[in-house]
Amino acid sequence: MQTFLKPYLKESLPDLRPGDTVRVHQKIQEGDKERIQVFEGLVIARKHHKEVGATFTVRKVISGVGVEKIFPLHSPKIEKIEILRRGKVRRAKLYYLRKAKGKKSKIKETIDNSTQTDIKEGKNLEEALRSEKLPENSQ
Repeated sequence: MQTFLKPYLKESLPDLRPGDTVRVHQKIQEGDKERIQVFEGLVIARKHHKEVGATFTVRKVISGVGVEKIFPLHSPKIEKIEILRRGKVRRAKLYYLRKAKGKKSKIKETIDNSTQTDIKEGKNLEEALRSEKLPENSQ
């Protein structure tokens, strides 16, 4: 069974986790034309890990209305997945965000290892983040 399904699995997928803010580029067929539509939001669930039927749910609030889309991870219709921010969460499923409003719906951002070492060396958080985003030649 796995030898039959192996060609359908995507190789280069980012490490998606609940709490991540992602931008999903999806192919949309309109008549005989095909275009790419971007959906940006927060990953609130990931199911079936690395199977062929693996999915992830992305939530976004548009004009005060919550919109959720469930994307198949290995679908050929998904062109690209970009991770914009990593969120620090302690749950595997973030369904509580459906009812949360205001500050309760905010998720803290995690700090990667290079920024943590800069902070340990004596730089404050703002300096560490600024030095990470600027190219080395422009300082």
